[in-house]
Amino acid sequence: MADVTHASNAPPAHLAAGTPPILELVNIAKYFPGVIANENVSLNVFPGEIHALLGENGAGKSTLMNVVTGLYQPDAGEIIIDGYGTTFPAPDAAIAAGIGMVHQHFRLVPRFTVAENLHLGWSETPRRLAGKDIEERASALSKKFGLPITPSAVVSSLSAGEQQRVEILRVLSRGARLLILDEPTAVLSPVEVGELFSALRRFRSEGGAVVIISHKLDEIMALADRVSVLRQGRLVGTHQTSDVTPDSLVTEMIGRPVTLATSYPRQSPAPAGDGSEPLSLKQVTVRDAAGVVRLDDVSLSLRPGEVLGIAGVTGNGQPELAEVLTGLKAPEGGTVYLNGKAANRADPAMFAHAGVGHVPEDRLKRALMPGLSVAENMALREYDRPPIGGRFSFSMAQARKFAQLLADRAGVKLPGTQVQIRGLSGGNQQRLVLEREIRIASHVLVASYPSRGLDIGAISAMRDMLARARDAGVAVVLMSEDLDEIFALSDRIAVLYAGRLMGVMARADADRESIGALMSGRNLSEAA
Repeated sequence: MADVTHASNAPPAHLAAGTPPILELVNIAKYFPGVIANENVSLNVFPGEIHALLGENGAGKSTLMNVVTGLYQPDAGEIIIDGYGTTFPAPDAAIAAGIGMVHQHFRLVPRFTVAENLHLGWSETPRRLAGKDIEERASALSKKFGLPITPSAVVSSLSAGEQQRVEILRVLSRGARLLILDEPTAVLSPVEVGELFSALRRFRSEGGAVVIISHKLDEIMALADRVSVLRQGRLVGTHQTSDVTPDSLVTEMIGRPVTLATSYPRQSPAPAGDGSEPLSLKQVTVRDAAGVVRLDDVSLSLRPGEVLGIAGVTGNGQPELAEVLTGLKAPEGGTVYLNGKAANRADPAMFAHAGVGHVPEDRLKRALMPGLSVAENMALREYDRPPIGGRFSFSMAQARKFAQLLADRAGVKLPGTQVQIRGLSGGNQQRLVLEREIRIASHVLVASYPSRGLDIGAISAMRDMLARARDAGVAVVLMSEDLDEIFALSDRIAVLYAGRLMGVMARADADRESIGALMSGRNLSEAA
């Protein structure tokens, strides 16, 4: 490993030998109570380089970049900028040194226009400028960096990709020479990902440096010049991207080989069925609390023993679709059919008793009670079911036995079912939720972003569990922002855009280009 690390300190192959780095980190350490976030981390970043930072959740990637940008102070080690040791007591000091970060969750003012949000970053300009002046400056900035925007547009009306461009321009407008992006493609359509990568390559060609935190190996291989891997807070390797493979990076991340399958063949024949649909929607319309239409005339049918993938950029009606499919929300228009009968009222208990399981997108807020034990959380669906619960009774002994059974099935090793569930890793929490809901899901399982926030090992286990439910004859609805996941598991793929169903395609007939076009709002004829 020492030889690899030494070789990787050299600049990328396209840069001249001896090119000095813009950033050097030397033996950086950062500790929190009971946690080693970073320890003895040394790496460098060169001007004209795109450098990927890879690691499991909790490996220390974001913490390390928060040290670089002055949000955290290192407990040991040195930050060197342009050959000189420095400290950043606050983010403003890092910005003044030419370091800017675009966080995963955007920090824009929704009610302001694009130009007004950009103006907030221009500390060197007068506070009071006419709207026309700041719009002209925003246009000039857009043209300079090749990031198209509409200066007069209100931010709340923009897509995720458009908002991200504004965030990047805000950072660049303050003179950033090193641009750090945290999971920048998580909420982008394939078209928007391509546009982002083009802009980053242009920034690199002009001498800018980029650090990109990502878990998407195909994107890292396509974009980055070098990649550094963190595991448990420590740097385990930095490589020229041309010298590694996705499999070797996964092994380095986790410490053992793990391969994400590109398909999940059935382990048993698909159930013959009688042609009935366990759950379907007919021209369903849903509004949110503010009266905004979130689902618009959506018709959809689920089939036993099939995975229906729901593709779409986050925020295009997926939460409302999940709520309608699980009885959490009643439609304003149209009809929900549950086992062939109209079921238009909000009654999640009725849907659960009819065999509909639900894995919400936010497990800690919607699926679990963090302060309760594993046993109590696994029994949340059993309070009215013997032998755990009943009308006036609850058996903790049976709840613990049941929780251990679910943990064994999910492959989760517990220190005990009495421990608080908040103490488990995100991957183990998700496996337990999924196993609990599979038990409920005799007919339908709705899984909303089940791999979000999980490391590769946990994602692999989760996908195996979904495939097992499918093989048992359950109709699985998989909502995901990861197209690789959609393609790997789905039998059919539906695409949501602005609350409308853009199309439903058999997996065999779908490709990334057609699905990506639908995700961007183009219809099937335009995508062809």
